[in-house]
Amino acid sequence: MSGSSADRLRRLRWVLTAVFTATNTVGLLAFAWWMLRDDAAASVARTDADLYRVTSAVSRLVVLDETIDFSLVNVDVLDDACPQFAIMPGGAAVFQAHLSARSCVPMDSAVLSGLAAVAVRGGTVVTGYQRATDGGLVRVRVEPLLNRARAPVGAVVAVADMRPEQRRHDRLMLSVIAGCVVLVGGLGVAAHVLSGRAIRPAAAALQQQELLLAETAHDLRTPVAALRALAETALENPEQRADLLPRTVRLAVRMGGIIDGLLARARLAAGVEHLAIQPVWLDQMVAGVVEDTPTGAAQVTVTAAPTKVNADPDLLQRAIANLLDNAVRYGHQPGAEAIVHITVAGGKVTVADHGPGIDTALAEEAFDRFSSTGGSSGLGLSIVRWVAQAHGGSLAVYNADEGGAIFELTLPVSGR
Repeated sequence: MSGSSADRLRRLRWVLTAVFTATNTVGLLAFAWWMLRDDAAASVARTDADLYRVTSAVSRLVVLDETIDFSLVNVDVLDDACPQFAIMPGGAAVFQAHLSARSCVPMDSAVLSGLAAVAVRGGTVVTGYQRATDGGLVRVRVEPLLNRARAPVGAVVAVADMRPEQRRHDRLMLSVIAGCVVLVGGLGVAAHVLSGRAIRPAAAALQQQELLLAETAHDLRTPVAALRALAETALENPEQRADLLPRTVRLAVRMGGIIDGLLARARLAAGVEHLAIQPVWLDQMVAGVVEDTPTGAAQVTVTAAPTKVNADPDLLQRAIANLLDNAVRYGHQPGAEAIVHITVAGGKVTVADHGPGIDTALAEEAFDRFSSTGGSSGLGLSIVRWVAQAHGGSLAVYNADEGGAIFELTLPVSGR
């Protein structure tokens, strides 16, 4: 799939989010399944314990002599409680079946008799599920009645209604499902945040790379054009090559300096290098930049007082060159040549032009990369502002009363 690096990073973030969420969701669903299964098993165990309590107690209350006596059963609290029970002959002996006084769930006597017959024939306890006459699910336990010879003479059948446990289990299941939905949503949000933090260094590196490319293209556009013009002039006028060659060399050196400055800017922004702060004569630097910068037919004047500042020479030179290039390129009225005046004093470089000025409401946007408001190069000015801020200074812009824009670069004065 094609796309920009930023698009690929965004897709990577969504992939990481999906993988993290899916992995945790699988674990969450497995835990929910285990919890519901355990709850269902615990529900059956509780019911079986109640049924065992009934069948074992009733078996002890039945008197097994020559006849079967239910008198103790009739007066016991179990006879009027749930789970209900029945004492059935199951084909082993002939006696009248006894049903507990309380009917907790409607059951078919034929079903109970059949269960008793199975237990009597096998001589073992029988447990399982049956259906009540109203269709409800019930749990049954059948325990054989053994005489003194350990022979089955009947069976106690205990019946428990499972519907209350089913309703409780269903409520738990709904709560677990709702909780899983909420947790999966929370996991998705958390995964998106964490994946964003994980790829943040890569995004920052990508942004620095794109910024470096953009600044390189911007800063090399003018000197490359000038170098091409010199080469074409030398080609067309062989007799001028001796004069043009030194200018070509100086321009190549300037281009190398620009590239070095851009690389230093990128390394400084990435935090792998520190500013090479040292005392710099600001007035001499400005004069040198103006002398080395091809301004064409533009009129550039400099008024400077000796001023020493603490700055990184390479970055400061780039900032001043960008201010001058911006004024020469955009600081003129339509059809007229640019008129630029530079003043240096007290740690400030003021560049005034005679162009259309700049909208004060959009002045801040003029310092953003790739913006152009009222005739200003946004990328070049963004570099100037970054250099000023990196040195603890500032870059301000305002309009002159007689027209034109004024850019003021302020730097810390050496010795203060």
